[in-house]
Amino acid sequence: MDNKFRKFYNGDDDNKFNFRKNNNNSNKPDDNFDWSKIIRMVFGWGAVIVAAVIIMQLFRTGAENYTEISFGEYEKLLNEKGKIVSAKVTKKDINDYYFNAELNSETTVKVGSRNFPTKAISVYIPEPIIKEQEAKWRELGIQYTFEKDSTEWLNIIIGFLPWILIIAIWIVIMRRMQGQGGGTRGIFSFGKSKAKLITPSNKRVTFKDVAGADEAKLELQEIIEFLKEPSKFQKLGGKIPRGVLLLGPPGTGKTLLARAVAGEAGVPFFSISGADFVEMFVGVGASRVRDLFDQGKRHAPCIIFIDEIDAVGRHRGAGLGGGHDEREQTLNQLLVEMDGFEQNSGVIIIAATNRPDVLDPALLRPGRFDRQVVVDRPDVKGREGILKVHTRNIPLGDDVDLEVLAKGTPGLAGAELANLVNEAALLAARKNKKKVEMSDFEEAKDKVMMGMERKSLIISEEEKKTTAYHEIGHVLVAKKLPEADPVHKVTIIPRGRALGVTSYLPIDEKHTYSKEYLEAMITYALGGRAAEKLIFNHYTTGAGNDIEKATNIARKMVCEWGMSERLGPLAYGAKEEEIFLGREIQRHKDYSEKTAQEIDDEVRTIIRNAEQRAENILKENIELLHKLSKELLEREILDGDEIDAIIKGQELPPVKKPEKSNGEEDIPDHVKKLMEQRNKKETAPKDESN
Repeated sequence: MDNKFRKFYNGDDDNKFNFRKNNNNSNKPDDNFDWSKIIRMVFGWGAVIVAAVIIMQLFRTGAENYTEISFGEYEKLLNEKGKIVSAKVTKKDINDYYFNAELNSETTVKVGSRNFPTKAISVYIPEPIIKEQEAKWRELGIQYTFEKDSTEWLNIIIGFLPWILIIAIWIVIMRRMQGQGGGTRGIFSFGKSKAKLITPSNKRVTFKDVAGADEAKLELQEIIEFLKEPSKFQKLGGKIPRGVLLLGPPGTGKTLLARAVAGEAGVPFFSISGADFVEMFVGVGASRVRDLFDQGKRHAPCIIFIDEIDAVGRHRGAGLGGGHDEREQTLNQLLVEMDGFEQNSGVIIIAATNRPDVLDPALLRPGRFDRQVVVDRPDVKGREGILKVHTRNIPLGDDVDLEVLAKGTPGLAGAELANLVNEAALLAARKNKKKVEMSDFEEAKDKVMMGMERKSLIISEEEKKTTAYHEIGHVLVAKKLPEADPVHKVTIIPRGRALGVTSYLPIDEKHTYSKEYLEAMITYALGGRAAEKLIFNHYTTGAGNDIEKATNIARKMVCEWGMSERLGPLAYGAKEEEIFLGREIQRHKDYSEKTAQEIDDEVRTIIRNAEQRAENILKENIELLHKLSKELLEREILDGDEIDAIIKGQELPPVKKPEKSNGEEDIPDHVKKLMEQRNKKETAPKDESN
């Protein structure tokens, strides 16, 4: 329920990063020819031609409609004078002859064991007796002619057809096997780098497109000067940096910064992910590293950008189960290429990660990554700059104040601010507006920071009343604590997974936290639970998240930050992290059982004191608690100014029923009916006669 708590439980305390876990569009180098298309075209047209010839041959033979008979049947017809009128003798390439004759009338001939009526016959005549048969034809007065039918080329094609099909199938299989290998390298491209080349002719990203990381831009500006004018530094003995490591939480713009460096320098830019090196085959990762640096040398000066380098650069010696570790061999090759015997002049490595704690120390030393640039979450000025970048192409209303919006979004990274702007534009479009107004930004901010409203969730009046007092408990305690952050907004409309949300807005950006400030956070975190106990004399599960957050802060105060007078400035519990099993898989207990008991007692004392302090504040302001809760139940949302007005005793204007806007979704009718039925049951008098 407390937006401020995020920083502590995600690890963003005391200048520590919560490092969690993009794909640049780039053009591949063009091949001179697309051989696959050429092969498909040749074989395709070849198959069409062969099929056409075969079909034509079949049709030509079938069109004459000759009935092939035996030599005996032919002699019978020949003995019948005048039966055969004319004939065409066809000579084949192999010196065989076919006697194709026309009969004077339809005659029944015997073919095999069956009889067929026909007017045209065809019979095979061997070469040795062709002279003898020709004499008979002349004697009987049969008109005949000789023709030559050459089918040699067709026989050759038919003979080679199986081999052609085998070769075609083999080529298709090879093309399938190469998969995403790219180009014409086929299945032998496993060891080739998958880096994508972005040339200066592509759409360029410059430092104008990057905001909120001024210090990082200054660090990288020197790299650009090195690439543009290396002699300026070399004449003084300066050497070009080998590598730059960008560190920072997710969404802070590390990849965007790398692309901006390439755009500003105007040099080729190779982009690859750390996960692209390692493959299922042994030795592929190291081979891809060698190929990547070979490409870089050919395009020097250039920049090689490795995104999420922790995928391949994790600490060596952490493998489980032994055997050949492909990832370690890939890392070893990367170390050698970055700073080995051979110098990679003109090739600069830029890598990005949000997990620098798991990287191998050999990768981080000077000579490999000479500079480590921290890209942290932006401050107020940085957030305003990021909002200006993302709203350049968006029509804004006259009431939009990006400075106010930047102050109201503490802790958000660049990607989250871009999402906020996009959500505001979508909300405005849904309401058929021509410009994006400040109300759209406020609604989008609440959606991003507190979660989506769940208006359709059915909540009883009793639950709603309990939630209202719970949230006002947070608000009132925070208002009475001078160390606490100001309350920005409170709502009992369910958002995300919470029935009610209270958000706080710090006046200034904080980077270190005092003991008093942390105790105030624990106190107003327990204010909701204290209000439930004071008003209803019972506890609900709604305080579960508050208790968890308060306990985490108290334990860190004792075990990590040395804020316990009883236990002193000592760190208890060294973290042991297995690289492949995740963060903090176990915690080493480097203290005695007695100390463990003292730690538990001290944490319990901090929580109990904060709870008692919250209860005392609420008891002293019980009337104000009832008044604020009543207003919250009526309005469902109270902002900071309305809360201050109620505390000062001022009356708020009457509630205005919101008008339905075009495209805005209301609570469905069936849900309204269910809510009305439920409320009637709860308000109906109970029968206590039994």
